[in-house]
Amino acid sequence: MIKIGDTHVLCTATLEERVPPFLRNSGQGWVTAEYGMLPRATNTRMRREAAVGKQAGRTVEIQRLIGRSLRAGVDRQALGERQITIDCDVIQADGGTRCAAITGGWVALRLAVNKLLKVGDITTDPLMDSVAAVSCGIYAGQPVLDLDYPEDSEAGVDGNFVMTGTGRLIEVQMSAEGATFSHEQMSQLMTLADKGVTELVAAQKAAVA
Repeated sequence: MIKIGDTHVLCTATLEERVPPFLRNSGQGWVTAEYGMLPRATNTRMRREAAVGKQAGRTVEIQRLIGRSLRAGVDRQALGERQITIDCDVIQADGGTRCAAITGGWVALRLAVNKLLKVGDITTDPLMDSVAAVSCGIYAGQPVLDLDYPEDSEAGVDGNFVMTGTGRLIEVQMSAEGATFSHEQMSQLMTLADKGVTELVAAQKAAVA
């Protein structure tokens, strides 16, 4: 369970001795993710996607982001021909759920890989680096780290930064919400993201120590 303010996400890892068809006999493993929000994770009840009969576009986009973010820190050859699925279930949402899911998802992935190493199913650690994510934005004219929902809903600029523990960028999602932003503001947000990810990586290491 990762808790960042009032955003709480339960992250679990499931190991399967199989891979998607396109990876069969390749010797490479796969890391994927599924994401969902409980009906009362937000202030007003949302309908379960199962009741609607399909996943919303936002859900599909977020779980793809989680999967490709986590794969960026994995040596899939060292993982071997097996799949790890990270399930991210939002219990309570107050902004930044995708960032929390990526950060908590890496901890679940680390624990699953530790188990593989312990029992001897793999001999080389496939996790090349930790992966964490944080939101940053311009709120009331000021750069802000880890926006909560009120800040996020009124931010002039909103961004999500996915990075490795060594500070390498995996993905940046940024957009202006009704106003443009400067190179200087972009740099300010990058500096904040570096700070936030450094703190998150320290918390990840403490959680799996």
